[in-house]
Amino acid sequence: MPFETYVKPHIAAILTSRGLLTARRQAQELKRRVRREPHIVRYFHDVSDPYCYLTSQVLVEFQRRYKVELRPYLISGPPSDALPDPKAYHDNAIRDVMQLAKRFDMPSPKISKPNVEAISQAERILAAGISCPDFATIARQVSSDLWSGSDLPSMPEVDPSNVMNAGDRALAAAGHYLGGTFQYAGEWYWGVDRLHYLESRLQQAGLGERVSPIVPVPRLQAENAFEEGRQVEFFFSFRSPYSYLAFDRIRDLTCRHNAKLILRPVLPMLMRGLPVPSLKSSYILKDCAREARRMEIPFGRICDPLGKGVERGYALLDFAEGQGLLPEFCAAFMSGVWADGLNAATDQGLSKIVRRAGLIWKDAQADLNATGWLSRITANQDHLQEIGLWGVPSFRVGGRSIWGQDRLWAVEDLLTGTR
Repeated sequence: MPFETYVKPHIAAILTSRGLLTARRQAQELKRRVRREPHIVRYFHDVSDPYCYLTSQVLVEFQRRYKVELRPYLISGPPSDALPDPKAYHDNAIRDVMQLAKRFDMPSPKISKPNVEAISQAERILAAGISCPDFATIARQVSSDLWSGSDLPSMPEVDPSNVMNAGDRALAAAGHYLGGTFQYAGEWYWGVDRLHYLESRLQQAGLGERVSPIVPVPRLQAENAFEEGRQVEFFFSFRSPYSYLAFDRIRDLTCRHNAKLILRPVLPMLMRGLPVPSLKSSYILKDCAREARRMEIPFGRICDPLGKGVERGYALLDFAEGQGLLPEFCAAFMSGVWADGLNAATDQGLSKIVRRAGLIWKDAQADLNATGWLSRITANQDHLQEIGLWGVPSFRVGGRSIWGQDRLWAVEDLLTGTR
């Protein structure tokens, strides 16, 4: 029994299952009770990260709503291997935060990047207040001043390095790499986007009233638009689970709004020589699993197509396009490897994918050794870099770049001109 084809998908299905998640939560709660510990939510704050600016705006309300101990940590920023292109990441982050702030009627940053001296001053203030009961209030005010370009209050000389080093160690030991993150009982919630998951969990545990989340989940419009001529460029990878979660949804969105969808597959980051630390991979898998559960998208029986599987799939892009079934083939490939455990590196697995797309396997086999796809993929990767992005899924609409499967509302806003 080949391990990759039969065993690994079943293991992945167990690791991403709701049953294992429930068991882990029960074990965490039992451990807390045995140790007689309070309900602790840890929060990691990076002064220079615009996403942390946004989370700082909700900390006070979060603390007011829930009967938990909010334990803050000050960190120095993500490790270098977590951000392949730090400048592109920051540039996208500030644009994204401004979009989020507008969408959720939150205060928006007024500058794109605070200067080094202001960041150092903010770090000193927050390091001095890290153990204060009203840290949430301090963080909100300091972040507001920092990201508006206002003068920060003077502070006695405080060296924040010890506090930040301790925060960095705690973040790494707990199993994450980004600021703006919350951790509760073994699970992670990044930024205001995933805060609703944490709130739901705390409400189910009886630690707060069952009310609407502080930051709601954006919904797409129900009605169709009929203005033609718009187009959406969609950058994705067969090896990206987030691309899989976005694929059918972006097809439906562009169809409803009469927009042309241009598919631009790229190589996975590892096949482009970009680092993907294990902490990042682990978080992505767990986050995709809960997003898939929420949206009722099949997910979990995984057969990683990295390497040969991706190459064989991309070798058939031109064939599928020539048959007028490129979207169907891409959709079948990703659902096959991320939900059904099909091994695209084998003829048995790839033939099932091809047939599901409505293609003839016998005809497709002639293209398996084709190399023309390399120029297509390279051009897409160059274009992705030109528009200031590096990862997938990404979108380009009307000269604007958007990153993330959870930003389809922003794509729709650009298509409809509503924001």
